[in-house]
Amino acid sequence: RYWLDLGVGLTLMGQDANGVPLRRSKRGWMWNQFFLLEEYTGMDHQYVGKLHSDGDRGDGSIRYVLTGDGAGSLFIIDENSGDIHATKRLDREEKAYYTLRAKAVNRITNTSLEGESEFIIKIHDINDNEPKFTKDPYFTEVPEMSPLGTVVMQVTATDADDPTYGNSARVVYSILQGQPYFSVEPNTGVIKTALPNMDRETKENYVVVIQAKDMAGQMGGLSGTTTVSITLSDVNDNPPRFPKSEYTPESTEPGSTVAVLRATDADIGRNAEMNYRITSSDGPSMFDISTNRSTQDGVITLRKSLDFERKRSYTLRIQVENSNPDPRFLRYAATTDGATVKLIVEDVDEPPVFDRVGYVMEVKEDVAVGTIIGSVSATDPDSSRSPVRYSIDRRTDMDRVLNVHPGNGSVFMLRTLDREDIAWHNVSVIATEFNNPRLMSRVPVYVRVLDVNDNAPTFATYYETFVCENAKANQRIQTVSAADADEPIGGHRFFFSLAHEASVKANFTVRDNKDNTAGILTRRNSYSRLQRSNYLVPVVISDSDFPMQSSTNTLTVHVCTCDREGNMQLCNQEALVLTAGLSTGALMAIIFCVLILLMIVVLFAALRRQQRKKEPLIISKEDVRDNVVSYNDEGGGEEDTQAFDIGTLRNPEATEESKQRRDIKPETLHPPIRRTVILPPAHRDNADVRNFINQRLQENDQDPTAPPYDSLATYAYEGSGSVAESLSSLGSMTIEGDQDYNYLSEWGPRFKKLADLYGGEDSDSCRDS
Repeated sequence: RYWLDLGVGLTLMGQDANGVPLRRSKRGWMWNQFFLLEEYTGMDHQYVGKLHSDGDRGDGSIRYVLTGDGAGSLFIIDENSGDIHATKRLDREEKAYYTLRAKAVNRITNTSLEGESEFIIKIHDINDNEPKFTKDPYFTEVPEMSPLGTVVMQVTATDADDPTYGNSARVVYSILQGQPYFSVEPNTGVIKTALPNMDRETKENYVVVIQAKDMAGQMGGLSGTTTVSITLSDVNDNPPRFPKSEYTPESTEPGSTVAVLRATDADIGRNAEMNYRITSSDGPSMFDISTNRSTQDGVITLRKSLDFERKRSYTLRIQVENSNPDPRFLRYAATTDGATVKLIVEDVDEPPVFDRVGYVMEVKEDVAVGTIIGSVSATDPDSSRSPVRYSIDRRTDMDRVLNVHPGNGSVFMLRTLDREDIAWHNVSVIATEFNNPRLMSRVPVYVRVLDVNDNAPTFATYYETFVCENAKANQRIQTVSAADADEPIGGHRFFFSLAHEASVKANFTVRDNKDNTAGILTRRNSYSRLQRSNYLVPVVISDSDFPMQSSTNTLTVHVCTCDREGNMQLCNQEALVLTAGLSTGALMAIIFCVLILLMIVVLFAALRRQQRKKEPLIISKEDVRDNVVSYNDEGGGEEDTQAFDIGTLRNPEATEESKQRRDIKPETLHPPIRRTVILPPAHRDNADVRNFINQRLQENDQDPTAPPYDSLATYAYEGSGSVAESLSSLGSMTIEGDQDYNYLSEWGPRFKKLADLYGGEDSDSCRDS
């Protein structure tokens, strides 16, 4: 093997430029590279080499020291002799070389006799690794019909041995399986086709086994294998073919499939796509053919109905061809094929055929039961001409409105019709062969119900309005319109008039606007809520169709108090709600708000009552002023707060003499005569009240415009804001002739006396008295 050379002391003699002899100092040792064989299998440690210094005289005074890669573990040295051994089995593929350093030191002084030197232990390679392919298996494709030598793919194998030493890593490729179809180049691993024009339709898949062997393929070399799966991809090198030349029909319905032609093509995918066409036919425009792209079948369909009595057979010539022909293979075989289709028409028992696809019939809504409104007709298309029987499909006529004569197809009524209920009736009539009831056909019958004038016009909606007490004559208070369920051809024309029974003593009139609306007008200048609060106005509405229909509709009019502009101010609760036209939801909201306000008022009153308990204003129950305020003062209505002021009684000096009384009508006011009354400075107790009352009595006695306060202020004039209205007749502006007190007799026995006084013949004399 290889070992370390011992250094030998040499003196190289020479001279410099001056002739001085040169002396080269002696090296301690000379080095060489160590080599060690990998994968050592011996039992002892593998010997590497020996270190020896020329200063070593064999007396044991020198000690050898080894450092570097693997020193002390992989490599050990005998410190006395300098022998180096490898302790373990080494693998070049794991580490190819090791760098170590050696020196010789004095054993006693531990001083270095020689400088530290570096050397390399290189691992010699042996062929211990077989070639390995980068993939296993390989998959690839090559087009069929490829020429000889077409490259399929390249495979690659690697060897972990040293490529610089011997032939351990030199790989050579060979084919073990796949001849004679494919071959492989030994040095590159390129796989090529070995046969020309391989046909996919004959064989599609090939399995090729490739071997890679090191040592340049020599005996003793290691080898590895891989599998290559090669598939021949399809090219369009085959034409479509019909498996048979004659076909018979499968159906005779128009638009249905008559026959399915299935041509075969050895190619696949896009190369197997084909087109069918009819090249000749003895029934022009009778048939059509198309290609089912999912199955590549030729589908022959009927364009017209077949009639056994007219023509009993048809002959067609069908051609099929490739959709995507490849020009490279046109010379091998034809790209088209043909077949003859013979269609034989058989006589089958067909259902009856109606002479129309549908029937439309018209009937008036007042037609009598049993009236014939039309007829249907169907015949048997077969040569036997079987009689036809008709019936109504009751699933389309659940109410049994129509019926049909089973022999002649006459359609007649089973019940009366109402156009306003159903304007159209759609039923189906069934025709069956008398000899074969299972064969049937049906036809739709549309029956239109014609309108007759059998409905009277009415108000378009419910009308309710109000009239002011101060209304003027011929003033319009409402516009009404009409609606009619009938639909005359020329459109609706309505006429409005006041009912005859109400025209004798009418309070309102009806004016026809000539546009299917009418206005409700007042007939007199004023209306009194005291005499009558509601009026019912009967309005007669007639149409213009024949026979004329009319109806009497009632308009409710409420009498209300209005301002000068005609805005309603005061009316009964019902009139207010109905005039406003509030919905149920709005009324509920108003009631809810009123309840909340009532709760607030009750809470406020409770708080006030609690405060009054703490600080009463009037301590004595016998105080006369409490009686005046609570019982004696009727006031001028709800809006009159100036009749008596309890604060004035307590403080007469704070009296506002310029304030006007609210119980006196403004148009009759005159400036009152004012007198200055000097009150005594002292004793402002009950005497002050008496003086104040006396002062007011003197002022009213001397004022000619002041009414008697006891009667008018308390009982007669309640004020404009009172909802209770006036109970007195003193302020009435009505004329004697307009007063009608007969209604008092309807109020019961309690008002009998008043009815006798005012409702009798001598009522005038009673009123005069």
